[in-house]
Parts: sequence; structure tokens; C-alpha cells
Amino acid sequence: MRSRIAVTAAVGLSIIGISVAALVDMTLEDFHVPGTQVGDVHESAIWSSNSCMGCHGPVTESDPYSTWKGSLMGLAGRDPLFFAQMTNANQDVGNVGYYCLRCHVPNAIVSGHANDTMGDTLDFYDADGVSCHFCHSMVDPIYKPGISPVEDVSILASLADVPQYYGNAAFVLDPEGRRRGPRTDANQDYHQVLHSPFHQSSDFCGTCHDVGNLATTRQPDGTWQYNSIGEPSPTEDPWEMFPLERTYTEWKLSEFASTGVDMGGRFGGVGVTVVSTCQDCHMPRTSGDACILGPTRPDLARHDFAGAAAPILDLIAAHYVDDPDVDLDAIAAARAKAVEMLQLASSLEVEQECGSLRTRVINESGHKIPTGHIEGRRIWVNVRLYDAGDVLIDEYGHYDYVEAHLDEPSTEIYEMHVGLSEAASKLTGYPAGPTGHMALADTIEKDNRIPPRGFNNAAYEQGGAPVVEHVYADGQYWDDSWFAMPPETASAEVFVYYQNTPRHYIEMLRDGNVTDDWGDILYDLWVETGKGTPIEMTHDAITIDVFVQGDLDCDGSVGVDDLLMVIEAWGQHDSPADLNGDRIVDTNDLLSLLSAW
Repeated sequence: MRSRIAVTAAVGLSIIGISVAALVDMTLEDFHVPGTQVGDVHESAIWSSNSCMGCHGPVTESDPYSTWKGSLMGLAGRDPLFFAQMTNANQDVGNVGYYCLRCHVPNAIVSGHANDTMGDTLDFYDADGVSCHFCHSMVDPIYKPGISPVEDVSILASLADVPQYYGNAAFVLDPEGRRRGPRTDANQDYHQVLHSPFHQSSDFCGTCHDVGNLATTRQPDGTWQYNSIGEPSPTEDPWEMFPLERTYTEWKLSEFASTGVDMGGRFGGVGVTVVSTCQDCHMPRTSGDACILGPTRPDLARHDFAGAAAPILDLIAAHYVDDPDVDLDAIAAARAKAVEMLQLASSLEVEQECGSLRTRVINESGHKIPTGHIEGRRIWVNVRLYDAGDVLIDEYGHYDYVEAHLDEPSTEIYEMHVGLSEAASKLTGYPAGPTGHMALADTIEKDNRIPPRGFNNAAYEQGGAPVVEHVYADGQYWDDSWFAMPPETASAEVFVYYQNTPRHYIEMLRDGNVTDDWGDILYDLWVETGKGTPIEMTHDAITIDVFVQGDLDCDGSVGVDDLLMVIEAWGQHDSPADLNGDRIVDTNDLLSLLSAW
């Protein structure tokens, strides 16, 4: 078992550190965002989450404190994956760690430790993650008369720079630490409470779930270009910066945001059918007690914050197994919720089309799948074909659990890859094309992630969330793939898998880390916890009817019409005309058809 590391080592970025100059020497000014700055709020105003436990948990299984404590929100300041990522980012771009810490360790803005952009001075206070008091002290930066608390007028007026957009960790904190929430009848015996509709809106979540690279700006031709060093970004609009995360935008431009969607109880909790906001899905309603001093609420919003973080929670649990401040039972409960959320995020249809198996993966979520911080995250289709004796005769998207290796060429993988343009390559010395240096990226090489209901190509392009190297029609929230079947196929099983920490990504973080040992720590934890074992999202099975191989129009024979279908699909990467199953229609498929003529 891994023993607990002292707090300064566990939450700091350097256990064994070496001073190495960043490739691009940027300044804190380059990463300035409007809103609360270091020094604006004193530590005494934002309390540790331990102070919330007495009244807000443990009360019931669904109380706010217990559910938050095991979530990735509560553990963001202890995430080994984040620290390994930040190390590599700091090696590429000086002082970018400040920007990373604003979202992942936001108390560091209050403590002032975010100005140590390597994270070496982070302490127990900072390790509180995205804490109770931090979130419940957030102010809507865009004041709404008659809706926002009147106290916000003076708070916003006191800021040197008031945010005009939601995103980029441009948060505003109440310097008096007054708790804010959705209730108008909250008990105020222990602390003051302000009614805040902001906390029920997706704009609140967008503060940290829409992130652009502050060092880049979109040009009139749609490309992105590095800014001048030593100056703030010329724009505050995340849409005008290279996209690092667009979850909020993906939602905002979806049907969920515009009208709400009746999901029949799939999301939202007890009694909820129509879902619209982030909170509807990620803070589902239940009956329970938010506070021992208050009534039982029939619409308590659970603080699960379940997403796709199950593998990261495994890493955290292993790293802090002996730390009394880390609740392993709460992590286990949060992990189960994360797996459940993944299993709700998609549905699957499987159909035989002559000698091909068509799979349709349907996005049931309010954003792209996968979404969020794109490095490493991927979803793929695994097809297993059996003969009449239930013997496996062919497989697409096979995953080797021992080697942690996916047969990528054989299947459809939904993911986003970033890259470096020729201009960025000349400036950095790294090769142009796909890159693992996310802090330097200025191009999108691939983004075939499945969009949500209400998707519109032009709107997503404007929002910096375009589809790249794939085609989705406006309104499409599913994707079809075709897989060729041997003539002896009698049945098929189809699985959809999600993976957060694939081998190539973890090894890249390990090998790229030359300033501290977070890369090695992460890799060891990854091995210890199962090498990023994929999580099954959904599956289906089908019995296959007898078919004629090469018969693409299902008329029972191979002829001219089938030949024309091959010619029409020539060069396509996903088509029923791919007769040999190599994911492209070419000469080999033509020869296969002619041999079956």
C-alpha cells in the first residue's frame, strides 16, 4: 500500500524538484483574468470545508457535505493527474500554473499561493479543492437587477476588472464570505445567507467549465495566434481563445439550454423529467436534509457532481490511502455515481444491414461526449462477432487489458486531438501536427465527439467547438458506424467504452516531466489502479440472419448495383461498402466484391 505523504508534498507540485526554465517564458500578466485577484479576499472570509461538516453532514446519505467530500470537486486540490498535467504545462509555458490553479485549487487565489505557479507552497487550506464556502461565496459577475443580491453592487464596484463573460475561472468572491444559495428560507442562526439564483444557473458552472487559452486569440480567418508576451489577452471572451474546454458552450448551444429536454427521468432525480441546467443532471433532486437546523427538503440538490471521473478517483484513493483527511468511503460512493452517470450518458442501437453491422451511439447528455478537458479522454465502439457455436471469429476495437492497448485502427474512437500549426512549430521547436503540449496548441486536429441535441454547425464553429475531420448534420446527436461481418457470423455483441487515462497519455506525462516526480507518481498509481481500465457505458447484442457477402443492397445477390455502391462510397472511412473491415472503402473492397460476384 502507498503510504501517506506529508501535506506539503501531497498537495505541492514538487516533492523532488529541479529548476528548469519554461520553453515559453510568459508572465502572470499574460494570464490575468478579471474578477477576484490575489489579495482581494482574506483567508478568514473563506472557511475550510471542515467547518461545514457539523451542520451540513453527516445528516443523511444525501447530505451536502458527505456527497461533496468524495467528489472530484472536493478532491480537486489532491488530484495527482492534475499536478502531473500542470508540471508539463509549466515546463512549456512559464507561469501558466497560475491559470490552472484558479479552477483546480481556487483557494490558492485567497491564500495567495497561486502566485507560486509551480504549486510548491500549496498547503492544507488550498487542498480543500473546490470547497463548500468557496462556491457558496461566489457572486454573479453580471449583475441582474431584481435578481442578484443587492450586496453585489458594491462588491462588483470594488473590483479593478469586472468579468463580462462566464468562463476562464473569472470568478468573483464575496469578500465578507456571506453564504449564498438557492433558498429564501435558509436558517441564519449560525451565518448570514443570501438568496442567489446564480447558484441554480448553468452560468455558475460555466465559470470554470469553459476555458480558453489566454495566450492565444482567434484571427479573422478562424485560426488562432499567440499573443504578445507580457500583456493581458486582448479579449475576455473564451470563444475568441483557443479551446481548452467547451463544456459550458456545448450545453449553451444545445436544446437543453434553449428549451429543456424531457428525458423521461433519465436525469434530474426524483420527480424530474425535463432537464435543462447543469445542476439538473449533476446535482439530481432527492428528499433529504441540507442542514440539521433546517427542514427536510423534497427537492434537495445532491452534491454528487458526478461526471466521468471514476478513474481519477481511483488514483486519488490509492495515493491518499492512509490520509485521515481523505474519506475513502465517500470516494467509493462518488465513484459509483460517476460510473452510473457514464452509463446514462449514451444509448446504443445495433442493426444488421446485409453483411454489415450498423451501430448507432446516441448522445443522451447535454454536451459532447466525451466532454471537458480533452487530453486522454475517449469513447469507442467494441464489436465482437461469433459463429453458430458462440466462438469469437472477429473483433473490432479490441482492448488488451494486460498491455493497456486499444486496437485503434479497427474502430471508431470519439475524441479530440489538438496540434501545432507551422507557425507555432517554428516558435516552439516542436513538430507541427498533433501534439501533447496542450498549453502550446493552436490547432484542432480532430474532434469527432458526438454533439448533444440541438447541435448546429455554425453556432459551434462560432463558439470554438467545431467538428473536425468528421461530419454531423445540424440537429444530429448520434453517430453511425458500419462493421463488416464474415459470412459465418451468427451473432454479435457491441459495447461502448469510455477511458480517461489511456496508456499513451500517462506515459507522455511521465516521460515529459523533467522538473519534479509527479509524472512518476502518476504512472505508478495508474499501474496500481488497473492501468486506466475502460468503463462500459452501454452494450447490446443481436442475432445475425444469413447474408450474401458483398450484397450491399440486400437483394440476395451481388451485382452492378452493389458495384455502384462501392464506387459511390470510395474513400469513405465509415461505410457499409467497407467489405473487408479495414475502415476505408478502397481497391481491396472492390476486389472483395468482384470475388463474390
